[in-house]
Amino acid sequence: MTFAIARGEDHSILKLNDTKAVEAFVDSAEVVIIGFLEGEESHGYKELVAASKKVDSVPAAVCTEKELWAAYSVSSDTITLFRKADDQKKNLVLSELQKLDVDGLVNFIATNEIRYVTEYNQVTAVGLFNAEVRTHLVIFANRGSEENPQLKEKLATLAPEFTGKFLFVLINGALKSNFKAINYFGLTTKDLPRVGIYDGDSDMKWLLPEGEISTERVREFCQSFLRGDLKNVKQAGHEPKSEL
Repeated sequence: MTFAIARGEDHSILKLNDTKAVEAFVDSAEVVIIGFLEGEESHGYKELVAASKKVDSVPAAVCTEKELWAAYSVSSDTITLFRKADDQKKNLVLSELQKLDVDGLVNFIATNEIRYVTEYNQVTAVGLFNAEVRTHLVIFANRGSEENPQLKEKLATLAPEFTGKFLFVLINGALKSNFKAINYFGLTTKDLPRVGIYDGDSDMKWLLPEGEISTERVREFCQSFLRGDLKNVKQAGHEPKSEL
């Protein structure tokens, strides 16, 4: 397994030179991005280096070994974002783009940076509602409250059990911009923390009954949806809408 640091005039980025290195890098974080590019002079190389400095929460690397690309369904210069939360890849095929700049690449990363627990905002909302997984386990909590870190950590350990079935979404009740989403479930900030399910396919939503938000209760809540048990349970909140 070979990792290297490629250095240019004013930049450096991890370089992946064999299959094991690529596999290890993809597995190293919840979200990573790899530039499958022919070399440092390729269009997109400098843009990826610059973007990775602006979005340092997402590890970035390049793979210039073309014989490794086929395993990732890449045939030409492509920047690929890998994420574990829904086991998906998002590709930017450079030959299909009219323009690629640093700001556009930063936006691509930020929009598609879906994690095991993704904080809801105007940017991540685009990626969440365009994801193939259409069902969201929604955690309403006030950032800054004592229970918020423990709750997020607890649900982050549960989320991998439901890869491909749910996206876990954290909605910060302390932000005025999120009041609409909270009210959509028939809640106010005084009711938080609470947990709900939003199903994008049926445009239906349910709340976990009040009580301790334990791993066991949330797991059973998710499984009850998957079994179809919630179809006969009264929906939460108000009339269905197309998005939160």
